[in-house]
Amino acid sequence: MFESQDRVGGRLKAHRSVNGSFDLGASWFWPGETRVAELIRELGVPTHAHHLAGDALFHTADGVQRIDGNPIDVESGRFTDSAESLVEHLAERLVDIIFLKTTVVKIAQHGETLTVTHTTGSLNARHVVLALPPSVAVGTIEIEPALPDQLGALAASTPVWMGEFAKVVVVYADAFWRNNGLSGSAISHLGPLREIHDMSGVGYRPAALFGFVPLDPDVPAPSVQQVIEQLVALFGPEAGQPLEVVVKDWRAEAHLSSLGANQATPGQTYGHRAFQEPAFGGRLHWASTETATQSPGHIEGAIGAAERAVQTILSNR
Repeated sequence: MFESQDRVGGRLKAHRSVNGSFDLGASWFWPGETRVAELIRELGVPTHAHHLAGDALFHTADGVQRIDGNPIDVESGRFTDSAESLVEHLAERLVDIIFLKTTVVKIAQHGETLTVTHTTGSLNARHVVLALPPSVAVGTIEIEPALPDQLGALAASTPVWMGEFAKVVVVYADAFWRNNGLSGSAISHLGPLREIHDMSGVGYRPAALFGFVPLDPDVPAPSVQQVIEQLVALFGPEAGQPLEVVVKDWRAEAHLSSLGANQATPGQTYGHRAFQEPAFGGRLHWASTETATQSPGHIEGAIGAAERAVQTILSNR
């Protein structure tokens, strides 16, 4: 397994500090997602329910409206030590075959063999699994011979899930919004955060809010000051005293984001039937969450896509 970064996990990424662990990528898993539930059970990864109780807020140019109850959030689960811990537990079983800081630059077919060239050498394989978004794969890896025009265009136009967003985590000494009967959830039409949720851990510790910022290609990520000003407008002066503010702009991740594809319509490309069949005569497999037919964009979708690739390989050995 070749990983271009210095860690495993991809978009399952945690920010860890003296204040706790906080998800900068995927945060939730959902009812009915059986694959991720089974993996959590098998690996013994601690989880807890996402906080729902309290009122939500709605923010427009007319002001802040308090909504009775919380229609924004739904029942879901969270990883107590971050979603990245799920992959870290799994990687402990695969440590001898994971090569970090090793970037694949070319995949070439020679009959029934695929030659994979990477930054420290090359190897030959019967099957190759692309566990990265299709648009990133075709944008960063030379594939020889070229993929069929229709498949290549589909891969290039498939947006990276959440690739055009920044995620912001704001850590506090306590979850003061809960003391005020608020859930921590808000929808804002003024920004920069358009959607806000509670990210506190078990027993209110650590206490945090997080939100998503949609970004156009030439728009910089919001400043800490902009974020705090918005949270003060929503939650009051106590929001102006954070312990820590982390802004993660996913556009800056060269091997996780593909800006050229972000304007495509996910409903037209995610889980596309062309991704269900491997290329190169059944030897080059698509296995990112964007290629899943169920729960695309979720952790569940990534597991399902990987499961499909493995089953196809085992049936064609």
